[in-house]
Amino acid sequence: MSDEILGLDQVCEILGKPEATIKRYARESLLTNIGDENEFKFNKEEVMRYLDFAKRLG
Repeated sequence: MSDEILGLDQVCEILGKPEATIKRYARESLLTNIGDENEFKFNKEEVMRYLDFAKRLG
């Protein structure tokens, strides 16, 4: 299991989405923010699972 932590900018780049969208995903529990409410941080493994899932949905 990967313990690599990604910042908001990195997640935006990986998923190809703007900051506002990634923050909304965190608020809606589509991605788990492991930082505090003002500093968004995400587990890389979860982000990559989300990316794989989104690609399969088309």
